[in-house]
Amino acid sequence: MGGWNWVGFYEYLFNGYLLRGALTTLWLTLAAIAGGLVVGCLLALLRLAPYRWMSVLAQGYIWVFRGTPLLVQLIIIYTGLPQIGLKLSVIESALIGLVLNEAAYLAEIIRGGILGVSAGQSNAGRALGLNSAQVMIYIVLPQATRIIIPALGNSVNGLLKTTSVTSVISMEELLRTTQILIQEKFLVLELFTVAALYYLLMTSIWDVIQRRIETRFGRAYKTVAIAEAH
Repeated sequence: MGGWNWVGFYEYLFNGYLLRGALTTLWLTLAAIAGGLVVGCLLALLRLAPYRWMSVLAQGYIWVFRGTPLLVQLIIIYTGLPQIGLKLSVIESALIGLVLNEAAYLAEIIRGGILGVSAGQSNAGRALGLNSAQVMIYIVLPQATRIIIPALGNSVNGLLKTTSVTSVISMEELLRTTQILIQEKFLVLELFTVAALYYLLMTSIWDVIQRRIETRFGRAYKTVAIAEAH
């Protein structure tokens, strides 16, 4: 610990610039999850569509975005698209890259949740006179949500840390703000330790929220199951 600077560590533990970086990490995560869910739902439905070309199209998208690093995708979006006349800001590039990448993973989570619902549930809905869209909205998706939530929660936890990759295109999230301060103050270990504590705090808080959400949905499902049993 000979080179450790306690004064510098405590000075930056509650640094306003780092806190702004942490807030940027949070809203990036929320925006990417929200956008990823919308695109992911569409992809999941296309994967399950009766028309083969739709399924193949969605499979191709998922194959590309899950098979290539997010870092490469961000660089292509930020530096490659301007070469064809589509210039995006750092924020726009970061959001688009995170949403498109996350959607590929969420699509498979959502598809797995839908397939996890018994086919008998869909058949029962159709027997009641519901069309395919109504069966999906009122019967399948509510039950699939219970299956999806744990994996979705893990995705949020992972995305909180994955946003750090956007620092490569100069997005001033937590890692980038840490790197900028390191260049100014040369407190490498101290500042990275502070950043690690920030990430640990955010993921720990989300872990508590996730467990409560899972408990609530699990309790609701048990209540319905008991009512149906009687």
